[in-house]
Amino acid sequence: MLSHRPTSGPLLRRVVPAAAVSVALLLVAAPAASPAPDFDDRGYIDSTARCAAPDTAVVFGSSDSSRVAICATPDGDLEYRGVRVRDGAKLIASAKRSADGAFTATNDGIEYMVTSSALVISAGEKVIRDETMLDFHRPGAASAPTTESTPTTPLPPPLPAEVGGQKS
Repeated sequence: MLSHRPTSGPLLRRVVPAAAVSVALLLVAAPAASPAPDFDDRGYIDSTARCAAPDTAVVFGSSDSSRVAICATPDGDLEYRGVRVRDGAKLIASAKRSADGAFTATNDGIEYMVTSSALVISAGEKVIRDETMLDFHRPGAASAPTTESTPTTPLPPPLPAEVGGQKS
């Protein structure tokens, strides 16, 4: 015996509007993709994640929460330059390149690993944060270099462009 389901009536009049509201809430709650920060061949403009001359950018990238650059000094040493966007906290530390192409820096027992797909922050075997790279660049791949010059003096902490929220 076939059951007959109504195509109109009180139940349908309640289900359709509820479904429409649910879809509307999902669209409102979905985070909008933010554009990549301004950059040139040295890293992100007005950011700690930028290589000052005579250093050159090896790679640089950004996630929702961080901006990072790996810089090479003229004598071949590597430097990690990272900033947390929320509050402008920055870290500048020596870095190393592993055989698989990842870059790592360590500060006070915390390791910062940069790959083309993620910034992974860990303490020993425990991952503290695993941030997906939303924007990533290798040397020579930066588009539309700016004509701005890179200052040779250290950047002041934190920069207004890097502060993304209120300090807690």
